Amino acid sequence: MRQIVKKPLITEKNTVHNAMGVYVFEVEREATKPEIKIAVEKSFGVKVQSVKTAQCRARSKMSKFGAGAVPHWKKAYVRLAAGEKIALFEGA
Repeated sequence: MRQIVKKPLITEKNTVHNAMGVYVFEVEREATKPEIKIAVEKSFGVKVQSVKTAQCRARSKMSKFGAGAVPHWKKAYVRLAAGEKIALFEGA
């Protein structure tokens, strides 16, 4: 079995989303919305209302050490049903 949800993305911008009941995760690139919904519901024991995904494209990057690359990855915005929360994001 493959791991659909890789890690939660906790940033300043995403904490604003958390207040509205939307949580952001890095997910496997080939994962579909129904697979993401099932994985989050099983992992955190919550009811998911909707899932939106975004492709973060690969790009080149320069630093003082030379050229490098930022890999291609995918993130999912997961909206939970009213009253649902994920304790991982709440600091509990």
